[in-house]
Amino acid sequence: MLFQEQIIEKVKIKSKEDKRIAAGMMYGSFTNGEGDRYSDVEFYIFLEEDEAESFVSRSWVSEIYPIGLMFKNEYGTEVAIFENLIRAEFHFLPVSQIDIIKEFKFVGYFPNPEAMYLYDSTDKLSSLLDYIGGTAAERNTEENISMVINNLINTWLLGINVLKRGELARSLAMLSEIQKYTAQLIRIKENSTEHWVNQTKQLEEEISSDSYEIYASVTSVLEKSTLEKAYKNALNFLEKFNDEQENSEVYTEIINKLHLYSAKI
Repeated sequence: MLFQEQIIEKVKIKSKEDKRIAAGMMYGSFTNGEGDRYSDVEFYIFLEEDEAESFVSRSWVSEIYPIGLMFKNEYGTEVAIFENLIRAEFHFLPVSQIDIIKEFKFVGYFPNPEAMYLYDSTDKLSSLLDYIGGTAAERNTEENISMVINNLINTWLLGINVLKRGELARSLAMLSEIQKYTAQLIRIKENSTEHWVNQTKQLEEEISSDSYEIYASVTSVLEKSTLEKAYKNALNFLEKFNDEQENSEVYTEIINKLHLYSAKI
């Protein structure tokens, strides 16, 4: 049994035994059958309303396994790095917020909601998990494609401007966002959108070698000419992708302008 699976079992047992816990669920790789020895484990723990304010999360997590480091990240998630360097993420919320689970349906893919269930005293968790389960959201829609293209164009222009200014580090940081949108368009092109939010997950296995080369061409090191090439490759891919769309005329003019603009670096 993997250590992560031992952690999952301990969290399940603690959730059932601790009367302060109203419900508990997990998400991530192990609920999709993709977990391995490198994977994190992620949990939502819903606390009884009168216990939420006084609950000490670090004390609770440390009873699962000794903690090397625990902190709250910029998203409000409590991250525990155990002494053996396995990562775990915890969301501790009052049970009055359990309906937050409904929001997951629009951002992720949960093919096996039963595997997400840990414990429930509210009789609400199973129905909420059933609600978010099933097939992945349709990503190959005109609205979604437009959203990705709009974000790519916007980020590309921001990044090329700071590159022109000579801010190479900032331009490289912006390129990571361009890579995100490029990967999403590639996934749409290849009808491989199950890993949409974590768009680079298993990218090596889930897209063709030709598309992987396209993605690789949009990566760079902190060097001006290499950055310029990556930005131009991203724009070239966007142009080819757009040419294959039914409403390609919407973006043709601005893409042409971006080509002219990048030529003046």
